[in-house]
Amino acid sequence: MRLISICPSNTELVAYLNLTPNLVGVDDYSDWPKTINDLPRLGPDLAIRIDEVEALKPDLVLASLSVPGMERNVEQLQERGIPHVVYNPNSLEDIKNNLLDLGKRTNKEENAQKVVHKYESFIHTYQERAKLVERRSLYWEWWPKPVFTPGGKNWLTEISMLAGGENIYHDVDKASIQTDWSDVAQHKPDHICLAWVGVQTDKVKPELLWKRPDWPNLHALQTNQVHILEEPLYCRPSPRLLLGLKKLAAILHPTVMPLDDELDPLLEVD
Repeated sequence: MRLISICPSNTELVAYLNLTPNLVGVDDYSDWPKTINDLPRLGPDLAIRIDEVEALKPDLVLASLSVPGMERNVEQLQERGIPHVVYNPNSLEDIKNNLLDLGKRTNKEENAQKVVHKYESFIHTYQERAKLVERRSLYWEWWPKPVFTPGGKNWLTEISMLAGGENIYHDVDKASIQTDWSDVAQHKPDHICLAWVGVQTDKVKPELLWKRPDWPNLHALQTNQVHILEEPLYCRPSPRLLLGLKKLAAILHPTVMPLDDELDPLLEVD
């Protein structure tokens, strides 16, 4: 099958099923695994060049609604009759189901079942470990101004729980929330997790947090519990979230949670 992925999380799904050799094109932001680097780039995920997609004659295009604005891509695929599937995962269960669905569509059902077995086993390990710790409250920052943070319907609320933490906005029935610095400060999080979408970790400046109203009084700042986290491991709905979970859990509860060996818990992919 000739496959095209037009968002990074779907490209990663393809990799976990060992389907990377079937890819004939990807969006501009897909950056893992490294073996995709020489593939044709078809534009940023919010503005895919559908003419180029159609010219590659795909058997299946993997589209997504994981970011607002991706609807336009789906509409154009529909208008041109290009074979496609649309994923819109918000939870770890959704991601598992996307793996299984893609496995069925590509005759990789056995691969998908094996990956899902490892996936569920890994999650179970952290569910059990999380029962042994005192939870830490977490503030996740996707964007600083205006402030965007995940709510209860987002996978990061689940990742927080599995790591022995609790998203301070877990009780808000939304996937994404726009709030402000004052409201965050009132929640008094134990840890601050900065995962700015589209920003490299070396470009994030945690010293700016001290300039926000009321923030210098936060215990998280005073005790240096501010963590700059890799956006690809926390902001994309793919199985790589488990690599992010391993890293976060080791930060929050290093004596109880498994060590972060930086190895992918599902499989090794370059």
